[in-house]
Amino acid sequence: MVALAALDLGGAFLARRYLEHRSWLVLGVGCGAFAVLFVVYAHGLRYAELTTITFGWVVLLQVGVLVMDHLDRGSALPTDRVVVISALLALQAYLVITPS
Repeated sequence: MVALAALDLGGAFLARRYLEHRSWLVLGVGCGAFAVLFVVYAHGLRYAELTTITFGWVVLLQVGVLVMDHLDRGSALPTDRVVVISALLALQAYLVITPS
């Protein structure tokens, strides 16, 4: 799940850099990152259920986006937003993990 989130964040970062600089090398590396993401996801399904892997990936991706935004723009999240984000992640976990 960590590898999936890292590849997804890396690919998104490279996509943003491609739009800024129009470098074909960056585009190729970004496409490669998403191809590797697909392979890692397929191999991960051998060892765990689809919902578990996808949920972990999405949670780590959401947290990673917040961290990248904080590092890139220097923006800090107020406490009330951190509480709301935590509640949303807990509700997502409830929806995905609880039996139907």
